[in-house]
Formats: sequence, structure tokens, C-alpha cells
Amino acid sequence: MTTLTRQDLNFGQVVADILCEFLEVAIHLILYVREVYPSGIFQKRKKYNVPVQMSCHPELNQYIQDTLHCVKPLIEKNDAEKVAVVIMDKEHHPVERFVFEISQPPLLSISADTLLSHVEQLLRAFILKISVCDAILNNNPPGCSFTVLVHTRDAATRNMEKVQVIKDFPWIVADEQEVHMQEPRLIPLKTMTSDIVKMQLYVEERAQKT
Repeated sequence: MTTLTRQDLNFGQVVADILCEFLEVAIHLILYVREVYPSGIFQKRKKYNVPVQMSCHPELNQYIQDTLHCVKPLIEKNDAEKVAVVIMDKEHHPVERFVFEISQPPLLSISADTLLSHVEQLLRAFILKISVCDAILNNNPPGCSFTVLVHTRDAATRNMEKVQVIKDFPWIVADEQEVHMQEPRLIPLKTMTSDIVKMQLYVEERAQKT
């Protein structure tokens, strides 16, 4: 039986792989559920034993993959505090923000098999929550777009401009316009605590969307 401890060199990598795979599925599903793109570009797939919707648009898929490829080293080092999927109106003002708050709790040791099955079960619950979140959110205006923001811990912020994981895909400081939201309503969706990661998902929704 394989056991992992926080001291293992590949521990952060395992956590980052699991979370980035989950975030990819979650981002596609958010874009589908919140109708940022036409439903025709999505195909039904199965992940974590539940149906999900994944985009078939090559450029969109590449952007999401490139973004998460850059996020992965930050998660590995426990430097990523939040990953936010921001849906913006035509004027590029945020109307909704899906925020994944991430932290890694102290860990002694755990069986790798137990870890994966337990975490997949918890991530399935997040996917199910995202699938039905439109029931508690107001409709977005037409012509929305999206971006992904990463909130890093202080020490990581100072080094980020030096690190360019993908050529011509650098980190840039978020524009204040993309960050500021007027009178947001906070809607908690799901929280999980496991041996490898603590994660909370909530939505910030602008009070007046039109």
C-alpha cells in the first residue's frame, strides 16, 4: 500500500493534479450552466461518476488548459489562495464570481488509494452543486465573457512576474474593473475538508445585473 506524507516530493504534485483536473471540469460546467457560451458547443461527458458538460471549442479549451497549467505550480507550493471564475458583462464589469478557496491542511500520512476515492467523492458533490446553481442565481445579461483570476499568498505574488510557465502566456495583475463588484450578494455553495485539501466554493453575485 502506498502512503503519502506532506514531506514527499510528489505530494504537492498529486494535490495539484487532482485540483487542476477538477477545476477544468468545474470551469467548463460553470460556462455551460451560466450560458456564457451557446449550449451547442458543449458535449455531455462523465466525470466523478456524474454527467458534466465539456466544451468542444478548441480555442476556449486551450485557454482553460493554459490557465490551469500556470495555476498548477502555485497549488503545488500551496501558494494559491483562491481561484475565481469571473463572468463579466459587455462593459467588462463582473456580474458573477465563482470563488474556489483552497488550502492544504497539515497531514501525517494517508493511503494513496483511500485518498483518491475519498477526494473524488467530495469533488462529485461540488460538481452536483454547480449543476443546479442556476436555480439560486439571477439570469445574466446577454453578451457575457469570462476570465480566471488567481489570488496568491503574499510571498508568491512577488515572484510571479519572474515565472512564466507557458511562453506568451504571462501572469498580469488583474484590472480593478475586473475585480470590483458593486453590492455583491454572497451565496455559499459547498465546503469540503479532506486529508489533502480544504476547499470552499461560493458565488458573489452583483445585485443589479442590468
